[in-house]
Amino acid sequence: VGFKVGGQTNIQYLVLQVHYKGQLGPDYSGLSIESTVEPLTKRASTLLMVTGGKLPPNKRETFETACIVDEDIEIHPFAFRTHTHRHGEMVSGWVVRENEFGQNVWELIGERSPLLPQMFQSVNKNITIRQGDVVAARCVLNNKEDKEFTMGNTSDDEMCNYYLMYWVLGDPKLNGISSSTRKASDGVFDTRIVSFRDNTCYSPGPPEYHWTSEAELNNIPKV
Repeated sequence: VGFKVGGQTNIQYLVLQVHYKGQLGPDYSGLSIESTVEPLTKRASTLLMVTGGKLPPNKRETFETACIVDEDIEIHPFAFRTHTHRHGEMVSGWVVRENEFGQNVWELIGERSPLLPQMFQSVNKNITIRQGDVVAARCVLNNKEDKEFTMGNTSDDEMCNYYLMYWVLGDPKLNGISSSTRKASDGVFDTRIVSFRDNTCYSPGPPEYHWTSEAELNNIPKV
């Protein structure tokens, strides 16, 4: 499995970014990369599942996002990473399918406390995501402070991020997945297209977005 970079791909730069919270001693941060010009049988990429939203004071809240796979393609997740700031309790990812009775069946891809050391964790089972499946992520945040927090990029904000690393067979042209919004009257999701090239699945988060209303998902796993 490898990430395709350079050439005619949309990845033209490799950037190392290191975040520091406080002053350290000698710094030996770095990254070793193995590269090849030979074609690989499996192409890797990373999907970022992320929300906006607000975390009210003295409240436990869930931040949720969901996307439908639009393409006739098989996606194989093999690693995941979770990220919030200090109010995070648990971040989880699922693949969701609908059975013949209209009930959603949730298969857990992986979950982890974001307050543990943050790194990619292996997906410990074989999961295949196909056209029509929904990938969903949820962050549980608990605010015991007397002020509101919004989703943002600074340490004074909060975040809800679930990174899903996956591979596909061969080198297909990946066009899109869809962010799920409300279902139309015919039961089909009314969707916004999110490009695989962008590899981002976004929802506005609470109070504007919840699985039960905007995405109309059911059988939702308990917090």
